Amino acid sequence: MLHCNMKPEDLKLSLEDVLADLWHARRNHDLGRLALLSYCDMRRWARVARREGLAQRSHDLVLSCPHASRERFLSEVDALIAEAEGALQSLSYTPATTG
Repeated sequence: MLHCNMKPEDLKLSLEDVLADLWHARRNHDLGRLALLSYCDMRRWARVARREGLAQRSHDLVLSCPHASRERFLSEVDALIAEAEGALQSLSYTPATTG
């Protein structure tokens, strides 16, 4: 499987890409793009990285519709982004192995 071949640096770079796309869509209030990125890209990354909680949150964000309001959806997107940023920080502080 893919997760067996990805190095921590690869995981970090791919998460940075997903987050950049999410931030851009969030700034532009592009709800459709946010839903797509959350469900497809973030969920895929989380499953590869074995971050099941993050994968479940991205799944629930899109499939637990309808949302009460646009603001509620954006609030949940913000929480997803915050959780992903936390995952990025943990990848950034992973100690390097020495041979």
